[in-house]
Amino acid sequence: MKKAIQFGAGNIGRGFIGALLSNAGYHVVFADVNEKMIDALNEQKSYQIHILDLEKSVETITNVSGCLSNGPDIVNEIASAEIVTTAVGPNVLKFIAPTIAQGIEARREAGAGPLNVIACENMVGATSHLQEQVESHLSEEGKAYAREHVGFANCSVDRIVPPFQGDNLLDVGVEAFHEWIVEEPKLKGGTPQIDGMKLTDNLVAYVQRKLFTLNTGHAITAYLGFLKGIETIDQSIQDESVRAIVRPAMEESGAALVKKHGFDAAEHAKYIDKIETRFKNPYIRDEVIRVGREPLRKLGPADRLIGPANMAAELGLPHDHLLQGAAAAFHYDNANDPQSAELQGRIQAEGLGPVVSDVAGFAKDSDDYNKVITAYEKLKMN
Repeated sequence: MKKAIQFGAGNIGRGFIGALLSNAGYHVVFADVNEKMIDALNEQKSYQIHILDLEKSVETITNVSGCLSNGPDIVNEIASAEIVTTAVGPNVLKFIAPTIAQGIEARREAGAGPLNVIACENMVGATSHLQEQVESHLSEEGKAYAREHVGFANCSVDRIVPPFQGDNLLDVGVEAFHEWIVEEPKLKGGTPQIDGMKLTDNLVAYVQRKLFTLNTGHAITAYLGFLKGIETIDQSIQDESVRAIVRPAMEESGAALVKKHGFDAAEHAKYIDKIETRFKNPYIRDEVIRVGREPLRKLGPADRLIGPANMAAELGLPHDHLLQGAAAAFHYDNANDPQSAELQGRIQAEGLGPVVSDVAGFAKDSDDYNKVITAYEKLKMN
């Protein structure tokens, strides 16, 4: 039977990628450091996905097992797999890279066939980043083998998987919508037959479409909601003052995406409508503090807040609402989030201006720099 290794046995790993792989006929080995989760997977060998929508349903995922990602068995599991996927968070990729490298070396020694590695993270070029990390741990022979036999394909993933408390530890709640778009030219050994995986030779366009629409709107909804003392995304987007910034921000990023990548304008408008409807789903209890976590990363020049503003600016298009969303992120003050604590500490120590310039990459006193400062002060007064 075909085997897939899914690094990350959390909600996204179980509720999205692992489920699609299982449904496609793979035996899915979930690799994680959470011993309790791994033990449960090995004991039960199945779990349930609860579709949280107007029409609720339950799907049982079978043919799964668990393996400690820092244990003695994971290298042999990789050595006998056809595909390796991840849902661990961008910052964790460097920690699993040495293990994947050991698995590739074991495959080389055994003369194993093609392997495809796909990092399913909310990060542009996540698999390319993982590839660099993996290659730094390979021997010269391992690098040569990987070039011929190991595909590292970037992808775009889209499914809201909120925290969920089921009757069983392994149960997971998800929205009905999902989208997994994979870079076909980078795959090795033919195309995997996985229902729910869409292949493309123009991944950058789809990655940016998702990051600069769903993730942009999600983040702005979270930061504005947090400022108003709202707890969840669905409650936040129902607030008219929040929606008055979120919707135009997604339309601004949409105009830039249509102009840059040639998306159909009417189809993209429908895509924005669908995303707003997803935010409003009352059965997805997605807390704003979860969506808003790691503000420093999300305020990076190429990420979901500043990235679409920069794209719009380069194309000569309006982007004031995107900058208002970024300003709200600079207000995010959550003591339980290390990046938020660092951000607020820096603003207090250095002043807002230098932090905006350094984090977002805006030149001091540029138009966009000044607009973020002005919007920040206006939010502060309100």
